[in-house]
Amino acid sequence: MTSESNQRTGQCHCGGVRFRATLSDGFETLRRCTCTYCRMRGAVVVSAEAGGVEVLQGAELLTSYRFNTGVAQHFFCARCGIYTHHQRRSNATQYGVNVACLDGLSPFDFAEVPVFDGVNHPSDTGGATRRAGTLRFVAEP
Repeated sequence: MTSESNQRTGQCHCGGVRFRATLSDGFETLRRCTCTYCRMRGAVVVSAEAGGVEVLQGAELLTSYRFNTGVAQHFFCARCGIYTHHQRRSNATQYGVNVACLDGLSPFDFAEVPVFDGVNHPSDTGGATRRAGTLRFVAEP
């Protein structure tokens, strides 16, 4: 069930790409990943179902990157380079949406972010998704 509170707008850094995301379960799906690409990118993401990311402006500026198996597709603005969202490898009917791109939000708004083991991806191991740890943010007084 989709509620209005699960709909968020967002944009890349330069504002060339604007989008609306309908989050699958609010911020209950908040996460980071340890795979090589996510580790370098450093983004905190939340989930949206297929069709849950609607590009409102700048579709021509979006470009994508695929690596390894080529299943996951990572979208970013060709002008400013900011990653906005990606189609997941583990579930091609889901998107990961960059929290830092959502209007009024920052990854630092969340005291704890679950980190999942993408180095040992379930599609490679045949096992279940494994939680690798927790990223914590403690603000200075």
